[in-house]
Amino acid sequence: MPAEQPVPAAVLIDLDGTLTDSRPGIVASYHAALRSLGHQPDLSIDLTHVIGPPPEEIMPKVLAHYGDDRGTEAVALYRDHYGRGGLFQNSVYDGIVDALEGLASAGFVLYVATAKRTVFAVRILDHFGLSPRFVRIYGSEPGGTLDHKGDLIAHILAREGIDPGAAIMIGDRRHDIAGAHINGLPGIGVAWGYGGREELADAGANRVVDHPRELLDAVRSLVSAD
Repeated sequence: MPAEQPVPAAVLIDLDGTLTDSRPGIVASYHAALRSLGHQPDLSIDLTHVIGPPPEEIMPKVLAHYGDDRGTEAVALYRDHYGRGGLFQNSVYDGIVDALEGLASAGFVLYVATAKRTVFAVRILDHFGLSPRFVRIYGSEPGGTLDHKGDLIAHILAREGIDPGAAIMIGDRRHDIAGAHINGLPGIGVAWGYGGREELADAGANRVVDHPRELLDAVRSLVSAD
């Protein structure tokens, strides 16, 4: 009887700050939402922290500076501007294409796991020609049930029939690492994104890498450790 073949490890990968530098379009869309509400955006405020968490979670904190509590309206305005072009104010990080090809060639099965709306994620990945490198693209959906990374990862594992013991999450923010650990996955942090080494280390990342070329070795080391 032939030996049972090992199940390929699934690699779940965040989008913003991991695959692409989406800061210009996201910040521009936050500013557009503020202008639509009658505010002059304070350009001295660094909005890097808004990238990663769901807009519903972070928008009230942005609006508080302006004494405004119209969070739901602001999020709708943000998404409208983003969908009309802000999503393409974006660029793929150097080395990402090679890293994805290396992971796929090594037999890993790739999925996107982003808090961004799925419809936006698909458009971005199609635009940059990255979609064919993934089995499926998962993001959040209207209604908020998949806005948080832990819930999204749980949904992907269940939908794809993935054993948490044969999966890894890669991302640039604490939400990625926390979401992975809640679901029993190791988490690899990428230092080129928006969280930085300290945030990722504090979140308990199993590994932190500084360049996409380090991803394959980092993934292999965690698979071997299991």
